Amino acid sequence: MTALPGETPGTVGTDTPQGAEPPAATDAEGPAHAEAPDTEESGGSEESEDARERGEPAADGSEVDTPGADAPTGDAPDGTEAGEASAGDASAGAEGDAAAAAVLSEAQAELAAQRELRERIAKRKAEKDGPVAAGAKLSGTAADLLAAVRAVESGEKAGTEFFDSPAAAPAPRRPAPAPAGQPQRPVPATAAPADRAASPEAMDAVRAVLTEGGAPEALARPATGTLGEQAAELLRADPWQLLAVPGVRPEQADGFARALLGAACGPDDGRRTSALVGWLLERAALQGHTALDAEAVRAALAERSVSDPEEAVRNAVEEGVVLVFQEGADPTELDASDEDQESEDTGETAEAPEPVQVLLGLDRYALAEESLADGLARLMNACEKGADWAEAAAAAPSPSAAELIRTAAAAGLVAHSGGEAARAEPAALIAAARGLGLRALGATHSEDGRRRLADAAGAPDAAVTLAGLLSGTEGPGRDGDGALALDLLVVLDAPQLDVEGAAVLVEALADGARLVLSGDPGVLGSAGAGRVFADVLAARACPQVVSRTPDPGPIGELVSGIGIGELLQVEAPGKEVVIVPVRDAGEAVHRTVQLVADSVPRAFSIPATDTQVITVGHGGAAGTRVLNEALKQRLNPGPGRFGGFDPGDRVIHVPAPGRAVPGVVRSADAEGLHLECAGVAVVVPQERVESAVRHGWALSAHQAAGMRWPAAVVVLPGDAAAGLSRPWVYTAFGRGELHLSVVHGVDQALPHAVAQVPAQERTTRLRPLLEALPTPDAAS
Repeated sequence: MTALPGETPGTVGTDTPQGAEPPAATDAEGPAHAEAPDTEESGGSEESEDARERGEPAADGSEVDTPGADAPTGDAPDGTEAGEASAGDASAGAEGDAAAAAVLSEAQAELAAQRELRERIAKRKAEKDGPVAAGAKLSGTAADLLAAVRAVESGEKAGTEFFDSPAAAPAPRRPAPAPAGQPQRPVPATAAPADRAASPEAMDAVRAVLTEGGAPEALARPATGTLGEQAAELLRADPWQLLAVPGVRPEQADGFARALLGAACGPDDGRRTSALVGWLLERAALQGHTALDAEAVRAALAERSVSDPEEAVRNAVEEGVVLVFQEGADPTELDASDEDQESEDTGETAEAPEPVQVLLGLDRYALAEESLADGLARLMNACEKGADWAEAAAAAPSPSAAELIRTAAAAGLVAHSGGEAARAEPAALIAAARGLGLRALGATHSEDGRRRLADAAGAPDAAVTLAGLLSGTEGPGRDGDGALALDLLVVLDAPQLDVEGAAVLVEALADGARLVLSGDPGVLGSAGAGRVFADVLAARACPQVVSRTPDPGPIGELVSGIGIGELLQVEAPGKEVVIVPVRDAGEAVHRTVQLVADSVPRAFSIPATDTQVITVGHGGAAGTRVLNEALKQRLNPGPGRFGGFDPGDRVIHVPAPGRAVPGVVRSADAEGLHLECAGVAVVVPQERVESAVRHGWALSAHQAAGMRWPAAVVVLPGDAAAGLSRPWVYTAFGRGELHLSVVHGVDQALPHAVAQVPAQERTTRLRPLLEALPTPDAAS
């Protein structure tokens, strides 16, 4: 390929993705005003807009001064001049997630099971004075964990005594699912905690406290939603509870506390330090961590003017704000001073003990990881190992599909990895299992993925979205014991599973059911905390099948090379891959609009509605905000009379954190904004439009994960260099099925990121928990 003429790309002001679900606060002068969602200066080192609004981890940072391989180059699709125009039309609906396309209650139902875990914790805290028998509702280490937390809260024992220990495989808890004829039993919808209605009296009381503390009254609704009906009393007694409200930062909570408490508060106030520890861990969860190294927490506290971080951490543990875990050593081996002294006296050389990592974590993630580890062990040990699927394997369409079928026949849990073409192998497994009379189903992250899986399996009812399965709006429903009426569940897009969602899913599977986790290890991780698929692969606690089916074509070759750290110069005679060099962000925006509206439709007959723009962040001179504004002006101009939206606008709907559902605006009325998502009508209430709907011509790579379009335009302006990593490039470049255009303005930062910037490491506890479990059928 030959490159278009262009000078060396310039640089523009750096803007890390930021902003979020806009907090209700807008008063920039109050000491506790919430962080403005669109203030670029506020996002560089804090939660990105993906992390706070979409529930996604922040983009990885990288150095850009190391030269790498040359980027692939190529002509623009048709050499269209910049001044030409086309009548691009964005009125058709983008393919999206049908599970989120029902009504608001569906999104709430999706999270109902996850809230059960959190409600257990809330109930425990509300019953501090009464004993709770360990294991009353959980089994294994999860039950012991509850008992340990109770002992800390009651003062019976010091919090530092409790460290995690390997969990044994739980005993079977329920029979296998009932026959397929069972009627569907949808999961009842429950209002999300943040959206629960508060009484007018509670709202008035909270407004009065906020006003007294100099905080904006607009925080009353989110504060009440987070803290409950007693929010006013809680804030008056402990002003730093305001930190639990999304968007509020420590300096703002400090100002609120000073206004309420005056000289009675200081930087070492125990209420402040405990709130800071919880805030640090909540913030880490937005970046995917389920726990943090204790030393990192102490260092962060020191940066927040805490004079004794060690005491602050100890206080937070004793107050039950966080749990402490010790990885890498048996607690009985920790006190070896006497043995060391004896060795010195006898002249023997004692081996230095292995370093022990002390982790701090929130109880919600600790419970989820313990429950998930126990549940995976239950599936591994409870299924029928001698199933004869030999004939089905012999009829498989490929050797890799045959291997997957044989492996699934002999194991209750299987990990399958491969690229886009490898999705045919889980489809073959589902078809084979259904041919044997088993209740087999595939679940995907998005409606687009569900459609592709159903086509590959040859049965429309063979695939559902994971959200729809858990909410009960899709799939076979539940049996009499509340378990999913399935014998085999294949979860595609497994890297998108967060630890809480995975725990709920595994808990919903009956003893004897088989679970196959399938996905591409190279893509970006889950929006929520945890790295379930990566931890399962790393722990090697179950059989693993690695696909040998390569992704076809120039795009497949390019993406496969990126997966191993090489940015290849691919041959693209049909202009499947095109590089468009640009000098600055302004030119990047101009060329992007030209590609979507003119060049790609003319060269490939792919309409603008089937072309997706992907960029690194939401802010900046070529982020999603600027690109969406420019694309709207070209493709669907209008005054934005419905809260910034017009009929025909392409949008992205976020019914729940971590889910991005493409749709099209149809109309608006007193009921709310009417969308069409994958052919299903969705009504977004007026009060949620600002936080749950954005224009969707341009997305971040995190939002686009799990979906594909006929054409993709990846925009890399100069200020995007710091946000690039190998998983980001791998994910973004793999979204196009027929064509990929790269608007390239980052020079050598692109090959450097591919070669040297790996995935951001997440601190989790699932891998050691899985490694400690007795798994006789684990792969060697």
